[in-house]
Amino acid sequence: GSMHMYTKTLFGGNGIVGAQVPVGAGIAFAHTYKENGKVCISLYGDGAANQGQIFEAFNLAALFKAPCLFTCENNHYGMGTSDVRAAANPNYYTRGDAVPGIKMDGMNVLAVRAFTKSVTDWMRAGNGPVVAEVETYRYYGHSMSDPGTSYRTRDEVQEVRKTKDPITQLKSFILEGELATAAEIKDLETECRQVVDEGVEFARASPELEVHEMFNTIYTDMDGVRIRGQTLLPTGYTLLRAWDI
Repeated sequence: GSMHMYTKTLFGGNGIVGAQVPVGAGIAFAHTYKENGKVCISLYGDGAANQGQIFEAFNLAALFKAPCLFTCENNHYGMGTSDVRAAANPNYYTRGDAVPGIKMDGMNVLAVRAFTKSVTDWMRAGNGPVVAEVETYRYYGHSMSDPGTSYRTRDEVQEVRKTKDPITQLKSFILEGELATAAEIKDLETECRQVVDEGVEFARASPELEVHEMFNTIYTDMDGVRIRGQTLLPTGYTLLRAWDI
């Protein structure tokens, strides 16, 4: 998932629950220091919201007026425990103390867009950080080992799908606003399914990677780089030596 994806503006996730939040505060402080007009959006879930380091990040960001949008994606169940059972105060947007907070419907695409623009403009004006609680929902379990039905009912899941699904809502907005016809939306859905199917087929048909690929692209330039537990190959690739681990 996003934990393993990095770009020039996406700093990935973290194997430690909630650890990306103080990283986000640091990135936001860098924007303040450089006076570049940029902001940082640091995402975490309701399951991570009780981590102490998150409150430290709030405090430091407030002190330095770092433009960080601390965004709690509240799907209400963390890994499998209801938010009202895990938190004495499940109103996560109120937890910023000196940092202003706001709660919004994360299942409404247009609301999320308008909210993000408004808040980021406010932060760029030098007003400091904001804590946002984005109320959402997940249909499936937290992981493959979680059926997602031991702590909630199937009826609850289906009710959310039926009444609050963000894609279904957006489709309704488009049709009501006459921005596209039902046939055009159907064609788009067919095209999207085709792209996904092609990607899945490509992955299934691709050969399994060789061992040395485990260490490829760890650094931007691998030539001449030595990593403990490996032998550098003439090609610039590396080969794991199990006995060195």
